[in-house]
Amino acid sequence: MGRRPKWGRQVNGVLLLNKPTGISANDALQRAKRLFFANRAGHTGALDPLATGVLPVCFGEATKFSQYLLDADKRYRSTFCLGMTTETGDADGNVVATSDASAITEQQVHDAMADFRGTISQVPSMYSALKHNGQPLYKLARQGIEVEREARQVEIFSYELLNFIPAVDSPDKLPRAEVEVHCSKGTYVRSLAEDLGKALGVGAFVEKLHRIAAGPYHEDDSVTLDELTEERGEDRAEVLDHHLLSADSPASGLPKMILADDTGYYLRQGQPVMDLQVYRLGDEGDMVRLFLESGEFLGVGEITDDGRVAPRRLVK
Repeated sequence: MGRRPKWGRQVNGVLLLNKPTGISANDALQRAKRLFFANRAGHTGALDPLATGVLPVCFGEATKFSQYLLDADKRYRSTFCLGMTTETGDADGNVVATSDASAITEQQVHDAMADFRGTISQVPSMYSALKHNGQPLYKLARQGIEVEREARQVEIFSYELLNFIPAVDSPDKLPRAEVEVHCSKGTYVRSLAEDLGKALGVGAFVEKLHRIAAGPYHEDDSVTLDELTEERGEDRAEVLDHHLLSADSPASGLPKMILADDTGYYLRQGQPVMDLQVYRLGDEGDMVRLFLESGEFLGVGEITDDGRVAPRRLVK
């Protein structure tokens, strides 16, 4: 029997999706993949069903550079509900405890937040996607299983209180803190909410969560699934391709190196190449983006100890 033809077309680039609430990041990915009729895609940095906002979807060759987005810092806007604790640390979980938070003031919240800036330790939630013996923690949690988790250091670059709604002004008499967070990879906003609630002595959970930015991407440049669906209509998937960012954009923070055609040829054969630009672009072990003079993206290379560039991830 012959090989079954691969579904979809070869699409290369990054779609900056504004994920809606109520669906998982993978559901959003699959919908985008169908709309673009793409044969290969992956998302970078999961968002829970509750969460909305920036979800970069990498198609084709761009998936080779998705790690740069997974490692990138993120920005979030979130609403913390004070005076209540849930199983999951967010509004999707069952309530496990309540406290009288009616006396909590804006100044108390502002002061407590100060202890969670800079380098802090977080214990990952049992409802995170981290794995234990190959099993995601959230699957174990749903089975009533709790395992020991090691605290991890994360960086909170900024953590600001945008608005405070006191209990007296809230219909359910629970105060809210609307915050904005700029944080390193691996930070759990739900853990920030829970830890703030503990510091205030009343408990807290994430009621709303919106990702504003991921690495070089900002929500201002994003598009929704509804907008893509309406734009495509009955047309072919190619009508949506203008939304795609370049395949090298996940690594846009790396220095750019332009190679002559003959140098690029040897690089594509897997050989380290010599170029005088190396000495001004970085040091041994640094990564660079590689292009031909025509503008064609070749991939990512690493500067070696002898001043050459060795290929690390090349596009086809």
